Amino acid sequence: MIEIIGWASSLILLATLIKQVYKQWKDGTSEGISKWLFIGQLAASIGFTTYSYLVGSWVFMVTNALLTINNIIGIFLYFYFKR
Repeated sequence: MIEIIGWASSLILLATLIKQVYKQWKDGTSEGISKWLFIGQLAASIGFTTYSYLVGSWVFMVTNALLTINNIIGIFLYFYFKR
């Protein structure tokens, strides 16, 4: 069960990054970053933080906790500047 959390989080993160790269490639620009990038990364970061805690990996737990904070800031800024 613990490994499922790690793999599911990896898949969420990869899916959001691949979707964003495809959008940038298709549009030929990096402008207009999708809110789903931040939302998917936030979900993955929370999953990775939980996974890292459950397997006792403090390095990855702290790293992913910081990524979670970063994604929350990214979501905030996305909606702040979108208004």
